Amino acid sequence: MTQQDWRPQATEPSDSERVFLEGPQERWWELWRILRIGLEFLRGFRRLHFLGPCVTVFGSARVPEGHPHYELARSVGAGLARAGFAVMTGGGPGVMEAANRGAREAGGPSIGCNIDLPEEQKPNRYVDTFVQFHYFFVRKVMLVKYSYAFVVLPGGFGTLDEVFETATLIQTGKIRDFPVVLMGKDFWAPLVDFMQRSLLEGEKIRPEDLERITVTDSTEEAVSLIREAALNRFGLTYAHRRHRRRRWLFE
Repeated sequence: MTQQDWRPQATEPSDSERVFLEGPQERWWELWRILRIGLEFLRGFRRLHFLGPCVTVFGSARVPEGHPHYELARSVGAGLARAGFAVMTGGGPGVMEAANRGAREAGGPSIGCNIDLPEEQKPNRYVDTFVQFHYFFVRKVMLVKYSYAFVVLPGGFGTLDEVFETATLIQTGKIRDFPVVLMGKDFWAPLVDFMQRSLLEGEKIRPEDLERITVTDSTEEAVSLIREAALNRFGLTYAHRRHRRRRWLFE
Protein backbone atom coordinates (compact mmCIF):
# COMPACT_ATOMS: atom_id res chain seq x y z
CA MET A 1 0.00 0.00 0.00
CA THR A 2 1.41 3.40 -0.95
CA GLN A 3 0.67 6.64 0.79
CA GLN A 4 -1.52 7.72 -2.11
CA ASP A 5 -3.70 4.60 -1.88
CA TRP A 6 -5.49 5.66 1.28
CA ARG A 7 -4.75 9.30 1.94
CA PRO A 8 -7.95 11.38 2.27
CA GLN A 9 -8.13 14.16 -0.27
CA ALA A 10 -9.44 17.67 0.33
CA THR A 11 -13.17 17.71 -0.40
CA GLU A 12 -16.05 20.15 -0.19
CA PRO A 13 -17.83 20.03 3.16
CA SER A 14 -20.98 17.92 3.28
CA ASP A 15 -24.34 19.63 3.80
CA SER A 16 -24.36 18.72 7.50
CA GLU A 17 -20.79 20.02 7.97
CA ARG A 18 -21.63 23.24 6.14
CA VAL A 19 -24.65 23.84 8.36
CA PHE A 20 -22.67 23.00 11.50
CA LEU A 21 -19.97 25.55 10.63
CA GLU A 22 -22.50 28.32 10.04
CA GLY A 23 -23.06 28.67 13.79
CA PRO A 24 -26.33 28.43 15.76
CA GLN A 25 -29.16 26.73 13.87
CA GLU A 26 -32.83 26.08 14.48
CA ARG A 27 -33.40 24.33 17.80
CA TRP A 28 -34.73 21.15 16.17
CA TRP A 29 -31.48 20.85 14.20
CA GLU A 30 -29.36 21.42 17.30
CA LEU A 31 -31.43 18.83 19.18
CA TRP A 32 -30.88 16.28 16.40
CA ARG A 33 -27.13 16.95 16.55
CA ILE A 34 -27.10 16.35 20.33
CA LEU A 35 -29.08 13.13 19.90
CA ARG A 36 -26.74 11.91 17.19
CA ILE A 37 -23.68 12.57 19.37
CA GLY A 38 -25.35 10.87 22.33
CA LEU A 39 -26.27 7.83 20.27
CA GLU A 40 -22.68 7.55 19.04
CA PHE A 41 -21.43 7.56 22.62
CA LEU A 42 -24.05 4.97 23.57
CA ARG A 43 -23.09 2.67 20.70
CA GLY A 44 -19.42 2.91 21.64
CA PHE A 45 -20.09 2.22 25.33
CA ARG A 46 -22.25 -0.79 24.55
CA ARG A 47 -19.81 -2.25 22.04
CA LEU A 48 -16.73 -1.85 24.24
CA HIS A 49 -18.26 -2.45 27.68
CA PHE A 50 -17.07 -6.04 28.01
CA LEU A 51 -13.42 -5.51 27.08
CA GLY A 52 -10.76 -6.69 29.47
CA PRO A 53 -7.80 -4.49 30.49
CA CYS A 54 -6.81 -2.54 27.42
CA VAL A 55 -3.86 -0.57 26.02
CA THR A 56 -4.31 1.92 23.18
CA VAL A 57 -1.71 2.15 20.42
CA PHE A 58 -1.53 5.37 18.38
CA GLY A 59 0.47 5.87 15.18
CA SER A 60 0.53 6.69 11.49
CA ALA A 61 -1.78 5.15 8.92
CA ARG A 62 0.87 5.86 6.27
CA VAL A 63 3.31 3.11 7.22
CA PRO A 64 3.43 0.08 4.87
CA GLU A 65 4.01 -3.51 5.89
CA GLY A 66 7.72 -4.22 6.25
CA HIS A 67 8.58 -0.69 7.41
CA PRO A 68 10.51 -0.66 10.72
CA HIS A 69 7.69 1.24 12.44
CA TYR A 70 5.14 -1.31 11.19
CA GLU A 71 7.21 -4.18 12.56
CA LEU A 72 7.77 -2.36 15.86
CA ALA A 73 4.02 -1.82 16.25
CA ARG A 74 3.39 -5.47 15.41
CA SER A 75 5.88 -6.53 18.07
CA VAL A 76 4.29 -4.21 20.64
CA GLY A 77 0.81 -5.51 19.88
CA ALA A 78 1.99 -9.09 20.36
CA GLY A 79 3.85 -8.25 23.57
CA LEU A 80 0.86 -6.49 25.08
CA ALA A 81 -1.43 -9.38 24.16
CA ARG A 82 0.93 -11.90 25.77
CA ALA A 83 0.94 -9.71 28.90
CA GLY A 84 -2.84 -10.07 29.12
CA PHE A 85 -3.99 -6.80 27.58
CA ALA A 86 -6.50 -6.15 24.83
CA VAL A 87 -4.96 -3.94 22.12
CA MET A 88 -7.03 -1.00 20.86
CA THR A 89 -6.19 1.19 17.86
CA GLY A 90 -7.91 3.58 15.50
CA GLY A 91 -8.71 0.53 13.37
CA GLY A 92 -7.13 1.72 10.14
CA PRO A 93 -3.99 0.79 8.16
CA GLY A 94 -0.32 1.33 8.96
CA VAL A 95 0.73 1.31 12.61
CA MET A 96 -2.86 0.60 13.64
CA GLU A 97 -3.04 -2.49 11.46
CA ALA A 98 0.35 -3.68 12.70
CA ALA A 99 -0.60 -3.42 16.39
CA ASN A 100 -3.92 -5.19 15.79
CA ARG A 101 -2.10 -7.83 13.76
CA GLY A 102 0.43 -8.48 16.51
CA ALA A 103 -2.32 -8.80 19.11
CA ARG A 104 -4.27 -11.31 17.03
CA GLU A 105 -1.17 -13.35 16.18
CA ALA A 106 -0.42 -13.59 19.91
CA GLY A 107 -3.97 -14.75 20.64
CA GLY A 108 -5.16 -11.53 22.31
CA PRO A 109 -8.22 -9.33 21.75
CA SER A 110 -7.82 -6.80 18.92
CA ILE A 111 -10.08 -3.73 18.86
CA GLY A 112 -10.50 -0.94 16.30
CA CYS A 113 -12.27 2.40 16.65
CA ASN A 114 -12.53 3.63 13.08
CA ILE A 115 -13.50 7.11 11.85
CA ASP A 116 -15.51 8.37 8.89
CA LEU A 117 -13.24 10.33 6.54
CA PRO A 118 -13.87 12.15 3.22
CA GLU A 119 -12.48 9.05 1.54
CA GLU A 120 -13.57 5.98 3.48
CA GLN A 121 -10.99 4.53 5.86
CA LYS A 122 -11.74 0.83 5.96
CA PRO A 123 -11.04 -1.22 9.09
CA ASN A 124 -7.96 -3.39 8.86
CA ARG A 125 -8.46 -7.15 8.59
CA TYR A 126 -6.89 -7.90 11.99
CA VAL A 127 -9.64 -6.27 14.06
CA ASP A 128 -11.90 -8.59 16.10
CA THR A 129 -14.12 -5.93 17.73
CA PHE A 130 -14.91 -2.91 15.57
CA VAL A 131 -16.79 0.36 16.10
CA GLN A 132 -17.30 3.06 13.46
CA PHE A 133 -17.49 6.72 14.54
CA HIS A 134 -18.46 9.94 12.80
CA TYR A 135 -17.09 12.38 15.37
CA PHE A 136 -13.38 12.49 16.16
CA PHE A 137 -14.00 13.62 19.74
CA VAL A 138 -16.29 10.65 20.46
CA ARG A 139 -13.72 8.28 19.02
CA LYS A 140 -10.95 9.80 21.15
CA VAL A 141 -13.05 9.36 24.30
CA MET A 142 -13.35 5.65 23.52
CA LEU A 143 -9.63 5.28 22.83
CA VAL A 144 -8.87 6.81 26.25
CA LYS A 145 -11.73 5.52 28.41
CA TYR A 146 -10.87 1.82 28.33
CA SER A 147 -7.07 1.99 28.49
CA TYR A 148 -4.50 1.50 31.25
CA ALA A 149 -1.67 2.90 29.09
CA PHE A 150 -0.92 4.54 25.77
CA VAL A 151 1.78 3.53 23.30
CA VAL A 152 2.58 6.08 20.60
CA LEU A 153 4.54 5.25 17.47
CA PRO A 154 5.61 7.78 14.82
CA GLY A 155 2.75 9.57 13.12
CA GLY A 156 1.43 12.86 11.79
CA PHE A 157 -1.04 15.50 12.93
CA GLY A 158 -3.57 12.96 14.19
CA THR A 159 -1.00 11.09 16.27
CA LEU A 160 0.39 14.33 17.74
CA ASP A 161 -3.13 15.45 18.58
CA GLU A 162 -3.80 12.17 20.36
CA VAL A 163 -0.58 12.11 22.38
CA PHE A 164 -0.81 15.74 23.52
CA GLU A 165 -4.49 15.49 24.39
CA THR A 166 -3.76 12.36 26.42
CA ALA A 167 -0.82 14.08 28.14
CA THR A 168 -3.04 17.08 28.92
CA LEU A 169 -5.74 14.87 30.45
CA ILE A 170 -3.11 13.26 32.70
CA GLN A 171 -1.48 16.61 33.53
CA THR A 172 -4.81 18.13 34.59
CA GLY A 173 -5.95 15.08 36.53
CA LYS A 174 -8.88 14.30 34.25
CA ILE A 175 -7.53 10.76 33.89
CA ARG A 176 -5.12 8.89 36.15
CA ASP A 177 -1.37 8.90 35.72
CA PHE A 178 -1.33 6.15 33.11
CA PRO A 179 1.94 5.38 31.27
CA VAL A 180 2.54 7.18 27.98
CA VAL A 181 5.25 5.40 25.97
CA LEU A 182 6.72 6.96 22.82
CA MET A 183 8.39 4.33 20.63
CA GLY A 184 10.95 5.24 18.00
CA LYS A 185 13.66 7.32 19.69
CA ASP A 186 15.05 8.88 16.51
CA PHE A 187 11.63 10.09 15.41
CA TRP A 188 10.65 11.57 18.79
CA ALA A 189 14.07 13.08 19.67
CA PRO A 190 13.38 16.55 18.14
CA LEU A 191 10.00 16.75 19.87
CA VAL A 192 11.45 15.70 23.23
CA ASP A 193 14.22 18.29 22.79
CA PHE A 194 11.59 20.95 22.05
CA MET A 195 9.62 20.02 25.15
CA GLN A 196 12.77 20.15 27.29
CA ARG A 197 14.19 23.39 25.87
CA SER A 198 11.06 25.40 25.10
CA LEU A 199 8.30 24.03 27.33
CA LEU A 200 10.18 22.92 30.45
CA GLU A 201 12.90 25.59 30.51
CA GLY A 202 10.29 28.17 29.54
CA GLU A 203 8.20 27.05 32.54
CA LYS A 204 5.24 26.12 30.35
CA ILE A 205 5.18 22.64 31.91
CA ARG A 206 6.52 21.14 35.15
CA PRO A 207 9.31 18.53 35.35
CA GLU A 208 6.82 15.83 36.38
CA ASP A 209 4.80 16.47 33.21
CA LEU A 210 7.78 15.42 31.12
CA GLU A 211 8.76 12.61 33.48
CA ARG A 212 5.43 10.91 32.79
CA ILE A 213 6.53 10.24 29.20
CA THR A 214 8.85 7.29 28.46
CA VAL A 215 10.78 7.09 25.18
CA THR A 216 12.11 3.70 24.09
CA ASP A 217 12.82 1.40 21.15
CA SER A 218 12.38 -1.73 23.26
CA THR A 219 9.14 -3.71 23.14
CA GLU A 220 10.16 -5.52 26.31
CA GLU A 221 10.73 -2.26 28.20
CA ALA A 222 7.42 -0.81 27.04
CA VAL A 223 5.37 -3.89 27.95
CA SER A 224 7.17 -4.33 31.29
CA LEU A 225 6.55 -0.70 32.24
CA ILE A 226 2.87 -0.93 31.34
CA ARG A 227 2.34 -4.24 33.11
CA GLU A 228 4.11 -3.02 36.26
CA ALA A 229 2.04 0.17 36.35
CA ALA A 230 -1.24 -1.68 35.81
CA LEU A 231 -0.52 -4.28 38.49
CA ASN A 232 1.28 -2.25 41.13
CA ARG A 233 0.15 1.32 40.63
CA PHE A 234 -3.48 0.74 39.68
CA GLY A 235 -4.19 -2.59 41.37
CA LEU A 236 -5.18 -4.50 38.24
CA THR A 237 -5.51 -8.24 38.79
CA TYR A 238 -6.08 -10.95 36.21
CA ALA A 239 -9.13 -12.00 38.22
CA HIS A 240 -10.71 -8.59 37.73
CA ARG A 241 -14.47 -8.28 38.08
CA ARG A 242 -16.30 -9.19 34.89
CA HIS A 243 -19.50 -7.44 33.94
CA ARG A 244 -22.46 -9.73 33.33
CA ARG A 245 -24.41 -9.36 30.12
CA ARG A 246 -28.04 -8.48 30.70
CA ARG A 247 -30.71 -9.73 28.33
CA TRP A 248 -33.07 -6.86 29.04
CA LEU A 249 -30.38 -4.52 27.65
CA PHE A 250 -30.09 -6.74 24.52
CA GLU A 251 -26.45 -7.54 25.36
